[in-house]
Amino acid sequence: MASKTRKYSKGASKDVERAMKKRKAGTLKSGGSGRKVKSRKQAIAIGLSEARREGKKVPPKKSAKSSAKKSAKKASKKSTKKTTKKTTKKKSKKKS
Repeated sequence: MASKTRKYSKGASKDVERAMKKRKAGTLKSGGSGRKVKSRKQAIAIGLSEARREGKKVPPKKSAKSSAKKSAKKASKKSTKKTTKKTTKKKSKKKS
């Protein structure tokens, strides 16, 4: 059986583990706002981003292009529906 290569380095998994322990202890803070991190997913994301910053082996972030394209497509459909509606102007009677 062929050996599988790791997607994440051992150092990266240690960073995630450390972030998870800090979250459990209630000392993990989010970047910009500095609020306490309560979400498990957010703690993992913080650990992975720190590992990326240090140059450890971590796959690149998932691209938001596909979801952005979908939302842009929906927005363009909505705007075209609004523009295709016929607008009728009411004629005001002239006062003599």
